[in-house]
Amino acid sequence: MALPADFILTEHDGRTTAALSGDWTARGLLDAGLRLSAAVKSPKDIHFDLTGVNRCDTAGAYAILRAGGDRLDAQRVEARPEVLRLLELVGAAIQVEPEPSIRPNGFHALLERVGRGVYGLFSDGYSTLVFLGHLLSALGRCIADPRRIRWAPTISLAERAGLDAMPIVAVTTFFIGAVVALLGANMLTDFGAQVYSVELIGISVMREFNILITAILLAGRSASSFAAEIGSMKMNQEVDAMQVMGVDPYEALVLPRFAALLLTIPLLTFVATLAGLAGGMLVVWVVLDLSPTFFLQRIVDYIGVTHFWIGLCKAPVMAAVIAAIGCRQGMEVGNDVESLGRRVTAAVVHAIFAIILIDAVFALIFMELDI
Repeated sequence: MALPADFILTEHDGRTTAALSGDWTARGLLDAGLRLSAAVKSPKDIHFDLTGVNRCDTAGAYAILRAGGDRLDAQRVEARPEVLRLLELVGAAIQVEPEPSIRPNGFHALLERVGRGVYGLFSDGYSTLVFLGHLLSALGRCIADPRRIRWAPTISLAERAGLDAMPIVAVTTFFIGAVVALLGANMLTDFGAQVYSVELIGISVMREFNILITAILLAGRSASSFAAEIGSMKMNQEVDAMQVMGVDPYEALVLPRFAALLLTIPLLTFVATLAGLAGGMLVVWVVLDLSPTFFLQRIVDYIGVTHFWIGLCKAPVMAAVIAAIGCRQGMEVGNDVESLGRRVTAAVVHAIFAIILIDAVFALIFMELDI
């Protein structure tokens, strides 16, 4: 039966003894600790009889120690061994003093920040290699046994992450083609070479802007979505539950997103090419009075399909990079919302940076190959 905490002060041969009774716990303590501290005149000289205490927890032990001056000698306490041990643990915790925080000076803080940045860089590199290893293992298992491929989520993700982005990709590249045509018409007219605006539009749209704009839009749209989806599952421990049930998260979550982008980004690049050429053709028709028939014929005669295939061959690489960055950042999410926000932001920033870097590498390669 639970009894409230209570005490009785007695004096015998000049020694004050506090006989405690009841439950000295957080629930049964009530105001007994405050009354005990107020009743004790000399904390260093009082003795405690705890044999009548039914139960005692850290709250009760703390109240007893505060009444006895934060430290009780073994000679001043009569109690069961477990209560004595509890008083000893709580007393040791009370005596611990917080360590003062020393703020480093400016130069030291700068070196510490640089060191943390370098360590974070190598840590991210190691995590990326681990992610790629898991991904390649899952891909190898799916190739060896095609029945492991999850077609339903792949098709669903292809529609949601790829085909649903078709309107925004088409509209964006349409205006990009129009802006390139307008700039080319204004500059080339000064040299009497406004007819070469067609070549400028065709090469820039088919070789660079179609895949570049498509990849950047997918980086902001799909990479962030992948990171948020997998990250929320990681926060809710759904990924851990999948592993407990014997389901590989890389097969169930990462590979379908890879396959979805690999299937849809060539189609989006083709749509972006048509939209960009349409925007440039419209501006050339309105500003330079060059008919669409002349525009298309000049595209066929002087540009051909080589530049289109150059732009299209970048699509699988861009798709792999966008999916890998988004999924990897999602798998690195911790158990808090702040970590989710940081990883989603990192997914977009890293994906855009990787896209621009890869495009520059492709440009150097094709320049060396004279293509």
